[in-house]
Amino acid sequence: MKTYRTVLNVVKSNDEIAHQNKLLSMGSCFSENIGERLLDYKFSVIVNPYGILFNPIAIAQSLRQIIDYRKFSESDIFYYNQRWQSFFHHGRFANVDKKTCLNDINTGIKQTHQHIQNLDYLMLTLGTANVFVHKKSNEIVANCHKVASDEFERKRLNINEITAAFEPLFNQLKTINPNLKIIFTVSPVRHIRDGLVENQRSKATLLLAIDELVEKYNFVSYFPAYELVLDDLRDYRFFKDDMIHPSKLAIDYVWDYFTKTYFSEKTKELNHQIDKIIQAKNHRSFDEYSESHQKFIQSQIQKIHRLEAQFSFLNFENELNWFKSRLI
Repeated sequence: MKTYRTVLNVVKSNDEIAHQNKLLSMGSCFSENIGERLLDYKFSVIVNPYGILFNPIAIAQSLRQIIDYRKFSESDIFYYNQRWQSFFHHGRFANVDKKTCLNDINTGIKQTHQHIQNLDYLMLTLGTANVFVHKKSNEIVANCHKVASDEFERKRLNINEITAAFEPLFNQLKTINPNLKIIFTVSPVRHIRDGLVENQRSKATLLLAIDELVEKYNFVSYFPAYELVLDDLRDYRFFKDDMIHPSKLAIDYVWDYFTKTYFSEKTKELNHQIDKIIQAKNHRSFDEYSESHQKFIQSQIQKIHRLEAQFSFLNFENELNWFKSRLI
């Protein structure tokens, strides 16, 4: 029987990701798709401590600030549209209260700085090579926050600018953590505001820049999320209603490919056990107070205790509290 699609075969990585590893996932919204799956399965991962970032310079800038443990002050944020905001951060950090905005920013930097000291895997998802330069500061911003467009100059980064932004960071991170592995992906989300032709040129620039970094550093690799969605699946039924963002089915497919690439059989089996706990938590009973359902809840609590005893690095605090709250 003929295969009526271009299947991207799994290439098993020599680098296996385990639950004991520390991971940091940064970049576009697609980095959150994989990062949140890792969180669901109890991996030690921090996901987008600066919020969603799209361009390579913004990602590199945030990494630099995390490594240097930069503390933001009032001079680093601005008041616009009744919110205090940062050009380095996603809009989720915007707040009507100045102190809250700064506290959220600095707390994220502190936690990630501590996490990065023992980092095993850094996963970076690049979204676009197109950037906006703030004319007043002459800095490339992570987010314009709907500030008037005449305050910015738009440009497309070239390959050298992208590689030059990451190389000193990689060298420093490797000094901190000699065993560090870096995984690049390119987001399959198309930036149609730039136009389809410009989007393709932007993505091509990202892919070529990553290829140079992979060739130069033996601890840098590429995961083909972009090709899985746009070449392997290549069908609008795998996208949300906006025809831009991948659907849950597409994300499931990429996640499955990710697990086959980076997880050992032992890790996949542990994920399977964790998944049973998650499914049990999501189960809704017709009668929560029935004897059978109460026994079901008690059995899940026992399973959690057994897993935590066997795997001390797992944390089921949220699930455990949820099940206990259902006991009568």
